[in-house]
Amino acid sequence: MGQFVYGAGAKYDFTDRTLAHVKVAAGLKLRRQESFYLSWVKPASEGSGRVTVWLSPSIPVQFQFKTPHPEDLNRVWLKALAMTALSDRGMVVLDEEEAAAYVRDHPPTLSTG
Repeated sequence: MGQFVYGAGAKYDFTDRTLAHVKVAAGLKLRRQESFYLSWVKPASEGSGRVTVWLSPSIPVQFQFKTPHPEDLNRVWLKALAMTALSDRGMVVLDEEEAAAYVRDHPPTLSTG
């Protein structure tokens, strides 16, 4: 398990694979100086519910990985994260299977690319 560290030290656990994809998708938006919500569902083992944080280039974030080697990235998963970021809800952390279904069920339009 890796950790997403937000702001002054709030820590959230994610698998290294998920964290790698969130890092790249969020990094693309932050490099463009875009602020956005990042949301995910908490597993039952963590009490269930949802978490949403506001990501902004002015708020420090860290991506801490358990494994020393970088993950191979799935372009469809990255696309799904980028697509959700365009919604009012902001970027939603999906698992790999959910991401494939999301891209399949949400064909691009002229306004979303």
